Amino acid sequence: MGHGHSHDHGAHQPLKGKNLLISILLNICITLAQVIGGLISGSLALLSDALHNATDVISLIISYVANRLARTKASTHRTFGYKRAEIIAAFINAVSLIVIAIILIAEAYKRILDPQPIGTGLVIWLAILGIVANGLSVLILKKDAGRNINMRSAYLHLLTDMMASVAVLIGGLLMKFFGIYWIDSVLTFLIGLYLIYVGYDLLRSSTRMLMLFTPDHIDVKALVRSVHQLEDVNKLHHIHVWGLNDDELHLEAHLDFKKDITLSRFNEILAQIETILKEEYGINHVNIQPEFNKEDPKDYIVQD
Repeated sequence: MGHGHSHDHGAHQPLKGKNLLISILLNICITLAQVIGGLISGSLALLSDALHNATDVISLIISYVANRLARTKASTHRTFGYKRAEIIAAFINAVSLIVIAIILIAEAYKRILDPQPIGTGLVIWLAILGIVANGLSVLILKKDAGRNINMRSAYLHLLTDMMASVAVLIGGLLMKFFGIYWIDSVLTFLIGLYLIYVGYDLLRSSTRMLMLFTPDHIDVKALVRSVHQLEDVNKLHHIHVWGLNDDELHLEAHLDFKKDITLSRFNEILAQIETILKEEYGINHVNIQPEFNKEDPKDYIVQD
């Protein structure tokens, strides 16, 4: 069975777990300030932002632990190590975003039916604090968010926090200068809808990876046609393609040959296949079982 893999270590610098730690500390400070301020001022939007921040602290801690686990070396009992820990973290974070959103929307609806006066001064200053602290966290994690689903989930939590704080600030100003107290509930409702929007996309991505679905950008039939163009190749079948994590994309398959080739010839063809899969599809782990005249179903995909 032929196997090959490659990692572009030069293209992926180690993810910085210390950035997550800084963001965790910042969010703990924001959460405490907003809980106290929300209770004193009576602002539901501020309390909802505080609840969101509190769950962000938990989510960031999960992301931090997953980031550390992902670096753990493989062993005979864990041949992949903990490389999928970050996908689990992203899934948990996505679910938490949606749950928070539903809670906020329900509370906003109750408050819309019964608007209450709010201490706007405290709301405005704490919203500004949230914008500054979350904005700093977003900048810290922005680079890593583009190449890791776990970091992206943490980044999205913090980005929605910052946007929520902006909404709270706008609401505080409108309440202070125009006495529009119902805006607090409306903004909370809109924040909840946005959380569902970003949470669903993250939930979909992490679920697909956990279920070992074929990545969206890979057309299996086109991939097969590319391999079939190689000399001596008869048919590629029993194909499975999945992402182990953000850095590792795997393919395993059976390869039927037109004639009984030598092992050295197989190695040559395998090298050509690995090049095609890497350059055209980004697949960097290839595991192929060679066959000749074997009685075996030749379907592209086989349910094992």
